[in-house]
Amino acid sequence: MKRILASVLLVMMAMMLLIPVQADSQDKKVYVIPIEDEVEKGLHAFLDRAISTAEKEKADLIVFNMNTPGGAVDAARDIGNRIADTDVKTVTFVNSWAISAGAYIALHTDEIYMTPNAVMGAAAVIDQQGNAAGEKAESMWLAAMEAAAKKSGRDPDIAKAMASNKVDLPDLKEKGELLTLEAGQALKVGYSEGTVHNMDELLQALGLSEAKVETIEPAFAESLARFITHPIVVPILLSIASLGLVLELYSPGFGLPGGMGLSALLLFFYGHYVAGLAGYESIILFVIGLILIAAEIFVAGGILGISGGAAVIGSMLLAGENVVHMGMSIVASLILAVLLIIIMLKVFGKRVNIFRKFILTDSTNTESGYVSNVNRLELIGRVGVSMTPLRPSGTVKVDDERLDVVAEGSFIEKETQVKIVKVEGSRIVVRAV
Repeated sequence: MKRILASVLLVMMAMMLLIPVQADSQDKKVYVIPIEDEVEKGLHAFLDRAISTAEKEKADLIVFNMNTPGGAVDAARDIGNRIADTDVKTVTFVNSWAISAGAYIALHTDEIYMTPNAVMGAAAVIDQQGNAAGEKAESMWLAAMEAAAKKSGRDPDIAKAMASNKVDLPDLKEKGELLTLEAGQALKVGYSEGTVHNMDELLQALGLSEAKVETIEPAFAESLARFITHPIVVPILLSIASLGLVLELYSPGFGLPGGMGLSALLLFFYGHYVAGLAGYESIILFVIGLILIAAEIFVAGGILGISGGAAVIGSMLLAGENVVHMGMSIVASLILAVLLIIIMLKVFGKRVNIFRKFILTDSTNTESGYVSNVNRLELIGRVGVSMTPLRPSGTVKVDDERLDVVAEGSFIEKETQVKIVKVEGSRIVVRAV
């Protein structure tokens, strides 16, 4: 009997010890924030909001669920700084890729976990054409990767080897290649705290299997902003705007082309505003430009129209992430719009009804019944007197009719007898008798 009572007491004591632990785990809050697709300013705007939400809700842990091929260096820098500023513990869960800018962001978190098939690294700086960036950009990026590794207590040489093929680490990579770590390698060199198969295993490894998990997804506006601010989408959007507005100039009233152009411009500014790229100053400048262009309709001269166009282009440059890249996008969109207009008008203009509004297809020829001038062939051979000097044009009088004529040869004095030798429409040629 005593043994039974002792066993019951031991079980009850064990339960009493477990209950507080379970309660503590259940009281914990974990916020999961996805980092997917390319790293750009739109992603930074979303992550800033998501981290602020986690801070406001007093989260115990933020997990960045990462699968990214990299992206813009300046956006990655801003994201890394935002992660470093938070007091909430942060963990990167690399479920597939943490390439380039993704590796840099991961190094700013407190811990890194990877799935067995995940990779991290290959963080060289490349330009928009896919070529290696210049020495200044590479030097800056190497310093940034090294600083991020030191901050998280990791080997800075490995971070530098990810960013430059000039760093030699024979145990991890071939000479002349960028370093990319697999899950096992990352765990071995201290660039990962563990290898897990899914989010549940991650939370279990962190002792938070019973925690309340909240996943913050991008809002529709943020997803739209990320799409609109993509480097490939921006020139397409500006081309649609240019094409629509140019076609609107050749059509009466305000119709579909103008609405299409304005809608594309509004989407451009909306996406850049939500992404945090466009401020009120660029939007105000854009509105002023539209007002000036509209005023050109009522005030002749062209100055208002040119000023309005310059204001609209200036507002786009202000709204862009990079002035040079935005300028290239604007030029490319204008060229593309002109080419499309030429193709549509030349190839499809007479075949598609909608383009007949922009093209004059009627011909005022004789076959259609149009007569521009009466060809007075009966005047040939008739003689008259010049009423004015012919230098070489002037007036002659034939019988009682005054005619505007042109002298065939040199100067003909007033009151000289002349003979009509040729009639070509309204052109009557005379010669001195």
